[in-house]
Amino acid sequence: MAERSTMSEQDKHLMEKEICSDSETADCVEEAFVFGEDLELNRFDGLPFSSRYYKLLQERQSLPVWKAREEFLDILVNNRLVIVSGTTKTGKSTQIPQWCAEFCLSAQYQHGVAVSTQIHSQQAVGLALRVADEMDVNIGHEVGYTIPLETCCSTDTVLRFCTDALLLREMMSDPMLEHYGAIVIDQAHERTVSTDILLGLLQDILVHRPDLRVVILTVSSMTDRLLAHYGSNVPVVSLEALCPAEVVYSNCSSKDYFYSALRLVLEIHRTKEEGDVVLFLASAQEVVCARAILQREGTRLGADLGELVPVVLCPGQGRPTSLLGEGMGSRGTVTTRCRLVFLSTSQGEDMFWAVDSVNFVIDVGLEKRYVYHPRIRANSEVLRSISRYQADIRKQLTGPTGKCFCLYPEERVLPVETSPQILDTNLTFTILFLKRMEIAGLRHCDFITRPDPEGLMQSLEELDYLAALDDDGNLSEIGIIISELPLDAQMAKALLASCEFDCVNEVVTISAMLSAPSCFLEPPVGRTQEVQQCHRKFRHPEGDHFTLINIYNAFKYSQRETYFSVEKWCQDYHLNHRALQTADAIRSELTDILKRIELPISETSFGTKINTLNIKRALLAGFFMQIARDVDGSGNYFMLTNRHMAQVHPASSYGAKAHQLGFPEWVLFHEYTLSGNHGIRTVSEISPAVFIQTAPQYFYSNLPPSESKDLLQHILDQDGSGRKDKQQTLTINSKADKDCSTVALSYDRCVLQ
Repeated sequence: MAERSTMSEQDKHLMEKEICSDSETADCVEEAFVFGEDLELNRFDGLPFSSRYYKLLQERQSLPVWKAREEFLDILVNNRLVIVSGTTKTGKSTQIPQWCAEFCLSAQYQHGVAVSTQIHSQQAVGLALRVADEMDVNIGHEVGYTIPLETCCSTDTVLRFCTDALLLREMMSDPMLEHYGAIVIDQAHERTVSTDILLGLLQDILVHRPDLRVVILTVSSMTDRLLAHYGSNVPVVSLEALCPAEVVYSNCSSKDYFYSALRLVLEIHRTKEEGDVVLFLASAQEVVCARAILQREGTRLGADLGELVPVVLCPGQGRPTSLLGEGMGSRGTVTTRCRLVFLSTSQGEDMFWAVDSVNFVIDVGLEKRYVYHPRIRANSEVLRSISRYQADIRKQLTGPTGKCFCLYPEERVLPVETSPQILDTNLTFTILFLKRMEIAGLRHCDFITRPDPEGLMQSLEELDYLAALDDDGNLSEIGIIISELPLDAQMAKALLASCEFDCVNEVVTISAMLSAPSCFLEPPVGRTQEVQQCHRKFRHPEGDHFTLINIYNAFKYSQRETYFSVEKWCQDYHLNHRALQTADAIRSELTDILKRIELPISETSFGTKINTLNIKRALLAGFFMQIARDVDGSGNYFMLTNRHMAQVHPASSYGAKAHQLGFPEWVLFHEYTLSGNHGIRTVSEISPAVFIQTAPQYFYSNLPPSESKDLLQHILDQDGSGRKDKQQTLTINSKADKDCSTVALSYDRCVLQ
């Protein structure tokens, strides 16, 4: 910041200086090439503007948002909260953050710099690269980005793009966000949990910080809800809507939408009409399947039709580098006779801001979302209609000359808004974070949509079981440490317990592998047996958690080999190289956090009996609520907490070798989903005696009555009879109406509680 103090005279007039109008743009471009005293300097780095800056300036001035520039800047000066409504491709995501950075510069950064949130990492990176190009500065200096496991910023950064979840986590160390003078909340209409929490807390922060400016970017259908929440006096800047494409509706059956969409892609390609295609499917799994089918069918088409190239462009699947920058005007080495088919899903509409070549959009009108059921602690995959605003955005991606094929009837009634994720997700992290904010002085979060009371109670109960709350309902010391770890509460508690059991090295590996995407690749058609044979080499007899350690250790060993590449090793064993790299980065981050809060990290001793036992004890300290028992010896597992039956997922170690070795009687599982065969995933064998010694006693009191609970009671009674010298026993009451306060505690069963 000190380097900019010499430019104070220019900065005084920043908000008054006008950029040349459209009619004068050509003159400005010509003057830029004249060397002399009249060179215009960039106010952000003090260097003369390049010729590319003026070229991009012409493109920026043609955006719909540019017409509202002066109106927005005037409102921003006089109001702490501004709402900007408009659809995608209006330029709001690239221009509004720049204008906020100019506002901060005009105040000499006395109140902080500018930040803009995105809901996905690849969007934050793509926007940062584009905005740095438009501002004629270097990425990582004046403009930067921060995403999970990657930071590209410096002390000179005045505009930062980040995910909403990371800005939320930043509030743990900076509750009032005093580092920022302007905060842009983009994609507010997507209603992610992190964005909803930010919108709730920022209302309280604005009361304490009158110098802060908050800008909310959303679609027009969300504006009324925001005004009802923040007050009707909040100014709204409405951007001019783009002309929609020609819309063609279909009476396609909802069961046949997938193959109908693929057939339509091939039919469009056979017409030889110019333009690329965007296909919106219901889920990422469908995207992967569609890509394989289109690649196969594309090779069977005639050479005169040109090449058909499917490109995955959906959240979480990465962003092709060719889409960054100016768009798809130049495709590098791709021939001009090819047609790109972009495959995307829900929440992927805003990723097409840089794509100008789309002439056809195919919208199946459906999305698959995971919904959490707090009563049974399980996720299920639900297929439902997209919202009306999503449908409208998709119709405008091609412009007035294109076509949008909606594979659903025109009379179908779509919901006005997307269902808020806070109603469909596990709220344990949300409660943990809000409890942490109470410590920082922010005691109120005014949600736009209030969370489900049942979900709130279940999350509070879970945090209480994990000893994260004290008797007054506030965060305990353990809860504060758990909130520091970027893991779900149960995994964080297990990692914390591993410090007690001298197995940190192994449990931190398990935590990283479970936090990263799955390291197993889907087997190609007809090669399932071959892939299973490769994966079998890593399997550990104690269960899937230990198998993950084997895979990670083998991956790290392959990195030290000089005779072959790691990518080739992963390909040979059908493992996801990117997922393993992510797990390695997460592991390093977790290790650094443990060192920062001065927790002991033991040396690895993986493979010994005592280490195996300690790993299970640490896992049970966090996942004692996820225990199941095989009731008939055939893999039908009864879950003690919710009294549901489930089977082990076929990809599990036990699922593959069960016919030879049989299923373990008692298991700990990481995840339970209602989709498919109601499977439990990431399963490891445990001893009921170790389970009894690890779980807190009042957890037993709340277990519903069952045969499995009676077996645990029998084991506990035998254990109590051998402790006559201590003259203490613990009884578990199987009657639901028995007050748990009558249970006598023999000894502390939660090692960290």
